[in-house]
Amino acid sequence: MDELKTVAKFGDPMLASISKGLLEANGIKAEIFGAYSSYPSFNAVEQDIELKVNAEDYESALSILAASDKAE
Repeated sequence: MDELKTVAKFGDPMLASISKGLLEANGIKAEIFGAYSSYPSFNAVEQDIELKVNAEDYESALSILAASDKAE
């Protein structure tokens, strides 16, 4: 991946994973950042889990996620 842009933020790693799968099913490579902490108690607290895509895919990714009500 080149320059990455955050396309959505989540508090639930499962929702982030579902959205990543939706983007990848539409041909957009995506990565999740911040889904897990090395401190288990922090995983129960709402986190800033970010779904990132290449800058050139940003607008398309926003459109796809907006259609599924997942965009930030």
